[in-house]
Amino acid sequence: MGPNIIGWLLIAALPLASCPALAQQAQPQTGPPAAAAKAASPAAQPQPATAPEPDPRQILAKMCVFLKSQQQFTFKAEVADDQVYYGGKKLQYGMDMEIMVRRPDHLRVNAEGDLVNKQLFFNGKTITLYDRNQNVYGVMTVPADIEGALEKANRDFGLRVALTDLASPRLCELLTRRIHHALYVGLHKVRGVPCHHLSLDSEAAQMQVWVEAGDRPVPRKVVITHKLSTGSPQWSAYIYDWNFSPRLPDELFVFNPPQGAEKVKFLPVQAAKPGPQKKKAGGSP
Repeated sequence: MGPNIIGWLLIAALPLASCPALAQQAQPQTGPPAAAAKAASPAAQPQPATAPEPDPRQILAKMCVFLKSQQQFTFKAEVADDQVYYGGKKLQYGMDMEIMVRRPDHLRVNAEGDLVNKQLFFNGKTITLYDRNQNVYGVMTVPADIEGALEKANRDFGLRVALTDLASPRLCELLTRRIHHALYVGLHKVRGVPCHHLSLDSEAAQMQVWVEAGDRPVPRKVVITHKLSTGSPQWSAYIYDWNFSPRLPDELFVFNPPQGAEKVKFLPVQAAKPGPQKKKAGGSP
């Protein structure tokens, strides 16, 4: 068995749903009856109407429509991932990511962190994964669009790459298909940027997402809590440096093996734990 370059950048399946909205209970009146009667009299000053609370689903839909309308974009992310070990204790590992999208058929991911130093290239024909620490790479033939390519990689080899769902035209479906409740938390800042803070909750996981307020509704922060896992570990990402007019030439999405790099084979999900397998002597590459 060769070095594992499949089990990286993983996010567990996200059966997202939202927290139940907090119900406000009517407060009993206190004080003298006369004061209560005066407050209820027609002469009392009318209270100003309050603005309706924003609909979190509409905010998500606006974000999805905006991203879907962009033919190419890049962004960066600072990721933190909890790993649970003996006794329910948690360790947090970090990773920096850079993602480049050129629709419909080009994707590039660079990821480097405490446990990861890898790259993904999709050029419309193949996905290549390269482990820079081990100097090994694997290649798989996939459909000619980003959505189909990632679905095949996940289905056949158990590969899921963090934050690449943001390039999917089905983003809202992926985010909301298991949502039971959605909660608008408030208008909060992420590193100085005003954002709509949303909470989405399901039986298995809770996701919080901060969507930039204004004319560019991009996600700025994501926090996922795995409620059914021991220790309720969290996965989080600060998303920044969005660029919707980048220069993305073809060669950016083509992998050129460095000197001494070894090509390895991927094991399908049905055969064993997801991961590539080094070629055997005399075997096919």
